Amino acid sequence: MSFFAHESCFVDDNVKIGDGTKIWHFSHILGGSNIGKNCSFGQNCVVGPNVNIGNGVKVQNNISIYEGVEIEDDVFLGPSMVFTNVINPRAFIVRRDEFKKTLLKKGCSVGANATIVCGVTIGEYALIGSGAVVNRDVKPYALMVGVPAKQIGWVSRAGNTLKFDKKGVAIDKFDNSKYMIENENLILIKE
Repeated sequence: MSFFAHESCFVDDNVKIGDGTKIWHFSHILGGSNIGKNCSFGQNCVVGPNVNIGNGVKVQNNISIYEGVEIEDDVFLGPSMVFTNVINPRAFIVRRDEFKKTLLKKGCSVGANATIVCGVTIGEYALIGSGAVVNRDVKPYALMVGVPAKQIGWVSRAGNTLKFDKKGVAIDKFDNSKYMIENENLILIKE
């Protein structure tokens, strides 16, 4: 394998890490976890156990990715964002059999200090604003902010806020991709 693990990090047995992935200072990858190619983990990250992470994922500093979280390709996790895995935790009750699945779909981004409450799915290319608290599913391409998080608009695959013309079409100037809303969902009509 050709991945980089800083000398201060720990990688347990029974872990798969893809080529080109970098794991930085004071991080810990627990057993049973699978990490794709070309990922980056900043300082002080914890992954697992038994977590699946796709290719090209960027995990910034101070993030714990708990059992029950699944991350698809090209996801961005901002500094100090938080995942949970139990709805009603108690220090004196073991609830490992109650972990709720949380799914982050391809290309979505979560801003710094946001919290993702367990049991939700964040759709493809959605953008979660810094400090938001997500406690329900998020549509693909949705722009979510606040506590609790509410949708305030739509973003392109490049993460740019979309503005729609009189015909209901939005063009992202980054790559000239075109979007429109159909049945309350954003669809890509031209790349």
